[in-house]
Amino acid sequence: MTEDTDEKFFNRADAHIHLANEQLADIARGKVSASLMFAAARYNAWVSATDLQSSQELQNRKAELMEYFLGQYKSMLEHNFDNYISHYDDYMNSVKNS
Repeated sequence: MTEDTDEKFFNRADAHIHLANEQLADIARGKVSASLMFAAARYNAWVSATDLQSSQELQNRKAELMEYFLGQYKSMLEHNFDNYISHYDDYMNSVKNS
């Protein structure tokens, strides 16, 4: 997982998850997940653009930036799948009991 996390990293992530969970009252999990992924993609494209001076520079660095974000996402997703595999019964039983 990314090395440049700070002390509020998980608090921010939990705030996004909380908002996503609130949206489950109105729509299916898959739709909420798709919206969350789109938001992350849009935000990361914006973050990348703000660090550059032109659309040409963004075009020139697009592959490098995409590789970075895709690698980070893959690492984070892998970490979370492994976490759920290790704690599946605890996590899923707490969901069923709530």
